[in-house]
Amino acid sequence: MFANPDAAQLVELAASINLRLSHKEAELYLPFVLDALRGLDAFVQSRAEEAGPPRLFPERSPGYRPSLTEDRYQAWLWKCAIGGADRGLLAGKTVSFKDHISVAGIPQVFTSQALEGFIPDVDATIVTRVLAAGGKVVGKHMMNGFMGDYGKPINPHNAQRTTGGSSSGSGAALAAGEVDISFGGDQGGSIRLPAAFCGVVGLKPSFGLVSHFACGFAAEPSVDHVGPMARTVPDVAAALQAVAGYDDNDPRQGRSIPEGIDVLSDLDGGVRGVRIGILEEGFAEPIEPGVAEGVMTAVSTLERLGAEVSRISVPQHAQIDSVYAALVLEGARAIHDVGFFGVGAKAYYPASVITAIDRTWRHHGDMLPPRAKVNHLIAELSRRNYHGGVYAKAHNVRPSYVAAFDRALARVDVLALPTVRNIAPLVEEDPIDPTEAILANLRRNWMVLPTAYNTKPTNYTGHPALSVPCGKVDGMPISLQLVGNFLAEPLLLRVAYAYQRAVDWDAITGVP
Repeated sequence: MFANPDAAQLVELAASINLRLSHKEAELYLPFVLDALRGLDAFVQSRAEEAGPPRLFPERSPGYRPSLTEDRYQAWLWKCAIGGADRGLLAGKTVSFKDHISVAGIPQVFTSQALEGFIPDVDATIVTRVLAAGGKVVGKHMMNGFMGDYGKPINPHNAQRTTGGSSSGSGAALAAGEVDISFGGDQGGSIRLPAAFCGVVGLKPSFGLVSHFACGFAAEPSVDHVGPMARTVPDVAAALQAVAGYDDNDPRQGRSIPEGIDVLSDLDGGVRGVRIGILEEGFAEPIEPGVAEGVMTAVSTLERLGAEVSRISVPQHAQIDSVYAALVLEGARAIHDVGFFGVGAKAYYPASVITAIDRTWRHHGDMLPPRAKVNHLIAELSRRNYHGGVYAKAHNVRPSYVAAFDRALARVDVLALPTVRNIAPLVEEDPIDPTEAILANLRRNWMVLPTAYNTKPTNYTGHPALSVPCGKVDGMPISLQLVGNFLAEPLLLRVAYAYQRAVDWDAITGVP
C-alpha cells in the first residue's frame, strides 16, 4: 500500500520538481492525487499476466559465494552451475558474466552492498542464448563502476598491478584459467581495458549486434555495449556467434541488425590482401615506448602474413573526449531519474531489477563513490544551465564522427592501434585520511582519465573494436586494438586469429 501524502507534503513534492503550489491549492489537488494513487496501487497488486522472456534450465541451485581460498584473485562474486548441454557452439565451455548481467535465481549486487540479497527473476538474452548453445553458466564476476565496495580483483600477472575496469573480475578469472568465456560490458573501454591489462581477448561488438536486454550499468544507453572475452580468438568468435542477433526486447537495436552472424566459417581465412591502416592518432603521447613498439611489431607480423599495411589519420579520434563527456554525463543522470532501463520502448521491463536499483538510488545514494557523485552534480548543472542542449548536441554531432571513421574504413579494411597506451598501472592504496581518500577517488574518475583515450571513440561511434594480446612489457601484457566497419566482426576476428596462430600465444598470454 502506498503512503498517503498530506497537503504540506504535496507542496514540498511540487517544489522538488519546480512546480509551485500554495497550501490551499494543494488541498484542492490532494483528493485527485489520492484517487490516482489508489488506482496505481490496484494495478500493481493485480494478477495480470506478465509474459516474461524464456528461462532455460529453470530448476537451478542457488550457488554460493566462494571463499578467498577458492577465489585467490578476488574475481568472483558468486559461483553456480546452470546448463551445459552436450550440443551447440558452446558445448563443453564454461561461461561467466559481469555482475551487471542478470541471471535468474543467482544473486546480483552490481558490486554494491546496498543491493545485498537481491535476486533477479529474469535471464538476460545473452544468458538464454549461451544456455541454448550448450554453454555452462558458472558464475558472476566482480566489477567496478556502480558502488564497488566488495574489494578489487587481483591481476594474475602481477598482484601489484591493476586489472582495469569495469569488467575487472572477468579479466582476472580468464587470465587465471578459471573460466573459458566471460561476458563483460563496455561503456568506454570496460571490456577492452581489462582484456588488455590481463592479457586476454576482448570484443566490443558493433552497437546493437549483441542484445543488451537485462544488462544494466546506469550509463548512457547509446554508448553501452556487452560482449565476449576469452583467452583465445576462437572462443570469442564462438561466443559472439552464439549470442549475436536481433532481440525484440532490446530497443537499442536498429533495422540493420541481422538475425545472426556467421563468424566461424571463415575464421581461418588468413589476412592476405587485407588492408590494415595504422591509426596515427592512436599512438599519441603520452605512450609507453614498449607499448608502441609491441603494437607495431604485431602489425609487422600481419604484414608478413600478407596484409597490406599503410598509415592513416582520423583527427576526430583525438577530439571525442569532450563530446563523449557531454553525452554520458547527462545520459547517466537521465537513467538515474527515469529508471534503470529507460522508458518508452515496447519491450519487457525487468521489474525486479528496476525496483531494486531505484530503491538503492533513493535510499543509499550516499554510498556512491565521490567520482560518481561529482559526475551527477556536473550533469545536473549542465542540464540546468543548458536545458538539455548539451545532451542534444552530443547526439546530433555523432554522424559527423561516424562518417570520419567510415571514410578511413573505405580506404582500409581494419584500423590498428594500441588498446591502451600503457601497461597496467600500479594499484593505488586508498588513503586512510578521509579528505585524501575523497581526493584520490575523484582523481580516478574514468571521465577524465587518459587511460580510455583509445577505447572511448568506438563506444561513441558504434564501430566494433577488438582487443588482442600482442606481447609483454616488464612482464605485463600489452594489446593491439583492431577496429572495423559496422558488422565487420568476422573480419576483425579473422585478422586476430591469423595473428594468434603466427606467434607464441602461450608466451604472450601466459601467467607466470
